[in-house]
Amino acid sequence: MKTIKGPAIFLAQFADDVAPFNNLKNICEWMASAGYKGVQIPSWDGRMIDLQKAAESKTYADEIKGVVNDAGLEITELSTHLQGQLVAVHPAYNELFDAFAPANLAGNLKGKSEWATQQLKYAAKASHNLGLKAHATFSGALMWHTVYPWPQRPAGLVNTGFTELAKRWLPILDTFEEYGVDVCYELHPGEDLHDGITFEMFLEKVNNHKRANILYDPSHFVLQCLDYLQFIDFYHERIKMFHVKDAEFNPTGKQGVYGGFQGWVDRAGRFRSLGDGQVDFGGIFSKLSQYNYSGWAVLEWECAIKHPEQGAIEGAPFIADHIIRVTEKAFDDFAAAGADEAFNKKILGI
Repeated sequence: MKTIKGPAIFLAQFADDVAPFNNLKNICEWMASAGYKGVQIPSWDGRMIDLQKAAESKTYADEIKGVVNDAGLEITELSTHLQGQLVAVHPAYNELFDAFAPANLAGNLKGKSEWATQQLKYAAKASHNLGLKAHATFSGALMWHTVYPWPQRPAGLVNTGFTELAKRWLPILDTFEEYGVDVCYELHPGEDLHDGITFEMFLEKVNNHKRANILYDPSHFVLQCLDYLQFIDFYHERIKMFHVKDAEFNPTGKQGVYGGFQGWVDRAGRFRSLGDGQVDFGGIFSKLSQYNYSGWAVLEWECAIKHPEQGAIEGAPFIADHIIRVTEKAFDDFAAAGADEAFNKKILGI
């Protein structure tokens, strides 16, 4: 077994034009002072990194790594959540996702997908230049508008959808294979890959590609009423990243999983700061340790109530307290008999 690395934090929710969150150096120094050992960098945020430059220049990648290291931190992974979303977008969501791409691509579905695909390929090489082994992203969605089967889905619709999704992702996965980096899909409502079954269907379509893996985030499973502990039993071999994120689900006689079109504060299911929700992190850290998870525990802070700075400050010790220093010997070794093969046969009467 291996001891999980951490605590680390995803910078996306903290990046701002106001110091100390306005550039990589300042934000890393602040996070280090809060007790973090690693940072996950959102690759779309120019205040943090120039993704294309990190892919094309090892010197620049080393400079970025140096900024983080000088603050006493490590880079855990890069993220292309926003770009990954654009690999596959249904026309109904076209304008809603315009903000995720350059302004000159507004309304251009094909153009945004091609741009996003190139961004992912840059991320593969940039991750390699930074010495990283895993990468965080979203799958995008062609079928989300049919997630509830009414009106009735036409026969073969889901198969066609996953075939097309795989067609778009296979060249990207092959690029990540070239650079020795795992693609970790955050299984998330709004994405075609949002639970174990959808991940399995996608995996089949990409021929069980070794680079198609999972970013495990229990908060999204709480809101789906999915057994997030058993999920680890099923998929631990593909879990290469971990977002430590809390959530709560409190259904009433008026609303449940779908939330009644309410804002985050008024939804039955909502994200919370660590320790304020319902996630059994003790169980999660135990299972991940049991299955030899060797990556980072990365806080993704989102909360409908608490201030982000308080969430970040409380998050580091929360994660540190849950990381299990795994044992190097069995607890009952003190009573070992020190047997050999002959003695074993004697015990068995053979």
